[in-house]
Amino acid sequence: MENTIGLEIIEVVEQAAIASAKWMGKGEKNIADQVAVEAMRERMNKIYMRGRIVIGEGERDDAPMLYIGEEVGICASGNAEISCHPDELIEIDIAVDPCEGTNLVAYGQPGSMAVLAISEKGGLFAAPDFYMKKLAAPPAAKGKVDINKSATENLKILAECLDRSIDELVIIVMKRERHNDLIKEIREAGARVQLISDGDVGAALSCGFAGTNVHALMGIGAAPEGVISAAAMRALGGHFQGQLIYDPAIVKTGLIGESKEANIERLNSMGITDIDKVYDAHELASGETVLFAACGITSGNLIQGVRFFHGGCRTQSLVISSQSQTARFVDTIHMKDQPKVVQLH
Repeated sequence: MENTIGLEIIEVVEQAAIASAKWMGKGEKNIADQVAVEAMRERMNKIYMRGRIVIGEGERDDAPMLYIGEEVGICASGNAEISCHPDELIEIDIAVDPCEGTNLVAYGQPGSMAVLAISEKGGLFAAPDFYMKKLAAPPAAKGKVDINKSATENLKILAECLDRSIDELVIIVMKRERHNDLIKEIREAGARVQLISDGDVGAALSCGFAGTNVHALMGIGAAPEGVISAAAMRALGGHFQGQLIYDPAIVKTGLIGESKEANIERLNSMGITDIDKVYDAHELASGETVLFAACGITSGNLIQGVRFFHGGCRTQSLVISSQSQTARFVDTIHMKDQPKVVQLH
């Protein structure tokens, strides 16, 4: 899979990032998201694959976003000139977030990315558009920290695993009312808190690399992004756990579904009967091969954002493969046709 479409998925996230970055700082988060979606779809539809979106944008309807169940790839492009033989094409599941951190783009803040994860059919957990309690940590702490332990307990374990004192740890938490007690506990335990407004995929990803000065992600964020984070952390060998949150009273910001009871019913209808199950990275991204790709829209802890210049732009992307056990940073110059020079006589 990596050899077949590895380079092309980098181009998919690059095109989404470039399209979205043109709206950076303009206060138009919906447009920044929409153009990323359109660019991502257009490039995916040029790939010789049979792709199916299992995590996308717009779960309850089929337009205009990349919706769950949408088919992408060369056979879905609608190009009548292409001779398409679906049975000959690789069949994959795809999780996408074309503009992860739409507010970050709209207001010119750091940490937004275009991201996707792919695996063979059935290799990614089809998470509902609920929330998820998350715990991400570096490879050294894999299987040692636990989402069921208190933040204080996990900080002690993390400090031991990383051979640091607790006051040297930096924990990323999304700035939400639901996290007030968590933030207080982390600070009282002696660790430092880095608050983010959006973009917890990038936060989880930062935990997998040394030198980012990020040592854990804790708290509740969106479940679909949790699966994408899990795919990246599985390929990196880092720690990731997620637990679906279906009670609107816990998240305090609204859910798809107006009541706890309705959400439980919906989970059951999707075949999720153990509604309080804690999933690890291998359960959320269970495929034999998992690929993750991200391209910076605005610069963050790990990846630089899109930088425009006259006649083109420069991007930085990251592709992580469980197959080759590699994490590749890709620096790309995108050159456009130079404008014609008008000679004055």
